[in-house]
Amino acid sequence: MSIVSENKIELPEELESAFQEISRGCEEILPLNQFRAKLLESYNTKIPLKIKAGFDPTAPDLHLGHTVLLQKLKVFQELGHTVNFLIGDYTGMIGDPTGKSETRKPLSAEEILKNAQTYKEQVFKILDPEKTKVVFNSAWLEKMELKSLISLTAKFTVARMLERDDFSKRYQSGQPISIVEFLYPLLQGYDSVAMQADVELGGTDQKFNLLVGRDLQTQYNQPAQCIITLPLLVGLDGEKKMSKSLGNYIGIQDQPIDVFGKLMSISDTLMWNYYDLLSSLSILDIQSIKDRVAGGSLHPKEAKKNLAMEITERFSTKEVMEEAVRQWEKIHSVENRGIPDDIETWKPDPGDLNDGKISILNALRLSGMTASNGEAKRLILSSGVHKQVDENNFETIKDDKILLGSGKHLFRLGKRKFIIIHI
Repeated sequence: MSIVSENKIELPEELESAFQEISRGCEEILPLNQFRAKLLESYNTKIPLKIKAGFDPTAPDLHLGHTVLLQKLKVFQELGHTVNFLIGDYTGMIGDPTGKSETRKPLSAEEILKNAQTYKEQVFKILDPEKTKVVFNSAWLEKMELKSLISLTAKFTVARMLERDDFSKRYQSGQPISIVEFLYPLLQGYDSVAMQADVELGGTDQKFNLLVGRDLQTQYNQPAQCIITLPLLVGLDGEKKMSKSLGNYIGIQDQPIDVFGKLMSISDTLMWNYYDLLSSLSILDIQSIKDRVAGGSLHPKEAKKNLAMEITERFSTKEVMEEAVRQWEKIHSVENRGIPDDIETWKPDPGDLNDGKISILNALRLSGMTASNGEAKRLILSSGVHKQVDENNFETIKDDKILLGSGKHLFRLGKRKFIIIHI
């Protein structure tokens, strides 16, 4: 954590321990002393703090990057504070411009509503439903009159907006910035006013927006919230933040074998970032694992496997996780390379066949293995599609124009995906 307080408020031992658990893995807590004061007041009065974290439902699935915030919300929850999981169904229709180099296309109300429903279902894989308040910002933003909106915009200047890095870069390079994009941080900030939040959590890229909420609360004569920023989880590419749009993500609703397999594919260096941000192990336990790897008593692959098992089990069960590990090891073990026991079988409809045959491109698309014929073709041309030729061997498909005839055809796409196409 990068913020240090010279004269920090002293906390009782029990509360100091809670503070250390909250601050673990955080980038910043602002203002630090004010946050410690809020914890102390809550401790003395027995009144829980109102903790807020907002999620715009711009895609239907949550991924591990989202769970960094969710895990921290769970810590607050376990300490007895009130967790508000805010779904930005109204702001989602505007689109968060954070980090964007061009104006974002808004989503329809129907898309937002559909995605919001999946968020409600997925969030309780981590949070306790009995201790979580799920709120939608349309509850107050939809009712905001023009007069109130104009009053809100008067509380912030264009100069302040241009202090935000992405806005500043776009302005200097002549990239267009729509007025509605300036509204986004104001509306997100107003959420804190409407909810009277004590603390708001967000990624490091959300710092400006979180501070807007703090400023607005003061202007609306409310106590200013403290903000906690957490590092962004790096995606599977090891470079950019985890994002569905970049395809470098692990969805929490992915099949357990895919969650485990994707985690096993990350680099040994990136593994420590995942340990710090995702693991439930204590700081001391994680440091012990790092020391053992550095000292040679624990192989990095085993450390990675332990982490992958922990996270896979988090979104399934111990039994499901163990089966996923068994199947993955069967596929990847050099000594015992094989195929999963339970492989999906797909049969084409009669109308999909031409003289009893179907093209490999159509088969891969219609079976759901690829999103389009174009994706299937690219996968074949990049040597990513393999067909079983005998019990233990696959051949790489090179021809994207082959036709599949009567019988069962077992395909492997990449390293982990299998399907039987039965014609």
